[in-house]
Amino acid sequence: MTGPPPPDDDAAVVAQSWERPEIFARLYDRYAPDIHRYAARRLGDGAADDITAETFLVAFRSRHRYDVSRPHARPWLYGIAANLIGKHRRKEVRALRALERTGIDPVAESWVDRADSRVTAEAAQAALGGALARLSAGDRHVLLLVAWADLSYQEVAEALGIPVGTVRSRLSRARRSVRAALGGDPTLVNEPTEVANSG
Repeated sequence: MTGPPPPDDDAAVVAQSWERPEIFARLYDRYAPDIHRYAARRLGDGAADDITAETFLVAFRSRHRYDVSRPHARPWLYGIAANLIGKHRRKEVRALRALERTGIDPVAESWVDRADSRVTAEAAQAALGGALARLSAGDRHVLLLVAWADLSYQEVAEALGIPVGTVRSRLSRARRSVRAALGGDPTLVNEPTEVANSG
């Protein structure tokens, strides 16, 4: 059964924006907060503003090449953001090394309320920062798109333009590496099972 996509469908928004560019703002309204949050976790608030703006600028400029058979633009936008973050790799590694040294994640710090849990969290964050810094860029992209952006394996594959099998192997390798860096404590590395995505 084929036909035009529903009007609130991301693909419809992109297609409509070919003639009416202002409609593209709907995608910005839907996804900019998530992209910003993800970029902030990777590079900090200052860079997140730039990454978010640049992600949507690149998406807008390349919207004529968007595959309108894909109803959800989320993986496409995260793929653009991941590529832009990759260009800032040195800054990300420096931030992760700082996290390793201090144990303080400025984005996540506000989530920790009690003093005793803060001490535990800071120790775990320090080890986590070092472990993430030591991952290859490809493994880190996959792990953080799953863990911080909450993308499915299929969405990560679409975002990065790699097969789902590669996503699985990179994720497995990254999780093993992080788990080893955290002393093999399974409570410090959550390894959820993938939920089949019906979309």
